Amino acid sequence: MANKKYFDALSYHAEGRPGKIEVVSTKPTRTQFDLALAYSPGVAEPCERIAANKEDVYKYTAKGNLVAVISDGTAVLGLGNIGPEASKPVMEGKGVLFKLFADIDVFDIELDCANIEDFIRTVKALEPTFGGINLEDIKAPESFEIEERLKAELNIPIMHDDQHGTAIISGAGLINALQIVNKNIGDVKMVVNGAGASAIACTKLFVALGAKIENIVMLDSKGVIRADRDNLDKYKSQFATQRDIHTLEEALNGAEVFVGLSKGNILTPEMILSMADNPIVFAMANPTPEIDYHLAIQTRKDIIMATGRSDYPNQVNNVLGFPFIFRGALDVRATEINEEMKLAAVRAIASLAHEPVPEVVMMAYNEANMSFGPNYIIPKPMDPRLITTVAPAVAQAAMDSGVAKAPIADWDGYKNDLRKRLGIDNDFVNRLMIKAKRDPKKVVFAEADNVRILRAAQGCYNDKIAKPILLGKPEVIEAMMAENNIQIPDLVIIDPRREEKLRTKFGQILFEKRGRKGITRYEAEYQMRNRNYFGSMMVETGEADVFISGLTRSYPLALKPALASIGMSSEAQRISGMHIMMSKSGPMFFADTTVNIELGEEELYALVKTVYSRVKSFQIEPKIAMISYSNFGSNNGASPEKIRKVVKRLHQNEPHIMVDGEMQPVFAFDGEQRAELYPFNKLGKEPANTFIFPDLNAANAAYQLLRTMGGSEAIGPVLLGMNKTVHILHHSSTVREIMNMVALAVCEAQDRAK
Repeated sequence: MANKKYFDALSYHAEGRPGKIEVVSTKPTRTQFDLALAYSPGVAEPCERIAANKEDVYKYTAKGNLVAVISDGTAVLGLGNIGPEASKPVMEGKGVLFKLFADIDVFDIELDCANIEDFIRTVKALEPTFGGINLEDIKAPESFEIEERLKAELNIPIMHDDQHGTAIISGAGLINALQIVNKNIGDVKMVVNGAGASAIACTKLFVALGAKIENIVMLDSKGVIRADRDNLDKYKSQFATQRDIHTLEEALNGAEVFVGLSKGNILTPEMILSMADNPIVFAMANPTPEIDYHLAIQTRKDIIMATGRSDYPNQVNNVLGFPFIFRGALDVRATEINEEMKLAAVRAIASLAHEPVPEVVMMAYNEANMSFGPNYIIPKPMDPRLITTVAPAVAQAAMDSGVAKAPIADWDGYKNDLRKRLGIDNDFVNRLMIKAKRDPKKVVFAEADNVRILRAAQGCYNDKIAKPILLGKPEVIEAMMAENNIQIPDLVIIDPRREEKLRTKFGQILFEKRGRKGITRYEAEYQMRNRNYFGSMMVETGEADVFISGLTRSYPLALKPALASIGMSSEAQRISGMHIMMSKSGPMFFADTTVNIELGEEELYALVKTVYSRVKSFQIEPKIAMISYSNFGSNNGASPEKIRKVVKRLHQNEPHIMVDGEMQPVFAFDGEQRAELYPFNKLGKEPANTFIFPDLNAANAAYQLLRTMGGSEAIGPVLLGMNKTVHILHHSSTVREIMNMVALAVCEAQDRAK
C-alpha cells in the first residue's frame, strides 16, 4: 500500500503539466488591442503612476494579493534538510492551499543561501514584488533570527508558518479544551516536549494567552531544559525551569497539559495515567503522534486528545490559520503580522468551534453529528465559515493595533467580498439572506422528523431568516434533536393528529373548496391528519406564511395537497417548476424542471412570461434562451417548430422580454460565438441566464447534470403559479439547499404581503 501511494503521488505531480501551479492572466488577452494594453505601449501609464506614487502599486498590480512562500528546504516537515529543489513540491502545495482557501496568489521561491545574511538580503530585495511573505520549513534557531530581522526591516506582513501557524491553531484548541474541563490556563501545569521553531512559538503564545512560565516544563532531545544546563540559546533559556525535574516521566506526573512537537511514540500509557484528572494531550508529531490516539483514549477515558492527523478528531492543521491570517493582513495592507493579530486569529478559531457545524462540513468528514465537545475543540479545515470568521478578526486587530494602511469601513460588504472570492456564495444568495432577515416569516416544515429538515430549521433560526414551525410528533422530534445536538429556542411543534379543533376548521375550508370535486366533509377533515394538507392549510388560513415539503415524499404526493388547499393564482394557466443553479458567474434559471411532461404552444408561451416575471422579481434582467437540438431553423421537427412559433409571438407581443431561440445549449452559454454565427439573435453577445426547455426530460436532466457534475448548488424547485408561498423540495436537497430555498420563500412571502 505504501508503494501504491508513493507512485500515485509521483503520477499526480508529473502527469500532464508538471507540478501543481500555473500563471493565469486576469485580463482579456484575445486581441492585439488587449496585448497593447497589457504590455507595450499601454503598460507605460500605470508604470508612470506608480513611479509618482509607490502606493499605487497596490492599485495597478497584483502585489496586494500576492504572497511569496519562501524556503531553503532545511527543515521540511517529516523529511528534514532535503535542500531547496526537493522542497519545491511542498512550497507549490502551500501555494495551492493559499489559493484554495483564501484566493491568495502565490509564487513559491526556493533559496540556495549559504548563511542567514544571504537569506535575509535576498528576501529583503523581493519586498517590491510581494504583499506578504510566508516563511516555510527553515530550521531553528536560524528561523527565529530570520523572521525577527525581516519583520524589523520590511513593511509587509511576514510570518514563519511552522512557528506561528501551529501555535495559533493549538492555542485555539487549548482555550476550548480548558473550557470543557473547567480549568484556568494560568493555573495548569504544562509539559512541552520539543524545543524547535514550532514548540518555542507555541509556548510563547500559550504564555500570551495567560499560561505561567513557572508552570511550564520544556524538553529537547537532551532532556528537560533546566536553568542549570550549559549552552542554552536565548530561545530555549526563556523556558528553562528552576524545578527539580529531570525526565519526561517526572514532568508529566500531575501535569494537566502535554504538548508534543517532537517524535512519535515517546509517551507511554503509564505516563498519561500519571497526569492530573481530565488531561489534555496534544500529540502533534507527524505522521506518528507521540502516543497512538486509540491507545491514549483507551488508557484515559477522561482525556482530551488532539493530533496533527486528519484521521483522528481535533486535528491541529495550519490550514485553519495561515490563509485567513494573510487574507486579513493583505486586505488592510498591514505592515506586519503582530501579536494582536495572532491572538485575534486564536480567539476567532476557538469561537467558531462553538457554533453549529454546517452539514457540508459533516458530509465532508462523514460525520453524522459534530458539535463542540471533547472530540470537536477545533473547526475542520473544510469549514467555509473560516474565511469570514478569521480574516475579519485579523483585519480588525491590525486596525486596532495601528498597522493597517487601508482600514475597512463596511464589514458586511467585506464579508460578502470574502464569500465571493471562493464562490461560497454569490450576490444572489446574499441578497436573499439579507432581505429575509429584515422580516422573517413563519415557515412550516411538514417533514420535521428528518434530520436534514431539523438542521435546516436550526440554521434558519440561527441566521434569523425564518421562524420555523415543525409538524410531527413532539416526542419523536425532540428525541432526534437531542440525539443530534440541535437546539432551537422557542420552538413550535404541532402534531396534526392531536389538533382536533384545527383539523375541524381546516377540514371545513377544504370541503368548501373541493365539495363539488368529489370530496366529502368527513374525507376533508380526515385529510387534515396528513401533514402536507395540514401545513398547506396553515398557509391558506394565515397561521403561517410559507409551506415547505417534499424531502421524503414524491413530488406529486407533496404537491397535490397544496394544490387542493391553496390552488393556483388567478393569473396562472399551469403550475410549473424552476430551479436556480448557483454558479461562480451568478445564478442561472432553468424551467420547467419538475411539473409538466410536455407543454403545448400556449403553455410554453405562458411559461416564458411567468419565468420572466419571477426572475425579474430578483432584480435580475432575464436573458432567456429557448433550448433545442436545433439552431434558428437548422433542423426540422415538432419541437423546434413549436419553439419558433412561440419566439415569434413573444417578439411581436412582448418586445420587452429578451428572448430568442431555438438554440443549442452551447450557443445559449457562449454569447460571442452566437453573435458571430447568428448576428440577428435578440440576446446579442450576452450569455443567457434563463433557460426554457421543450419538455420535462430535457429540463430535469439538464439541471441535475449541472448539479451533480458541474459543482453547482441548486435552489428549488421554485414552484411557479401558486396562490400562496409553497415550495416542494427534491429528495436529495442538502441542508444548505433547504436553507437557500427557505430564504427565497421568505422573500416571496414578504413580496406577497406587500
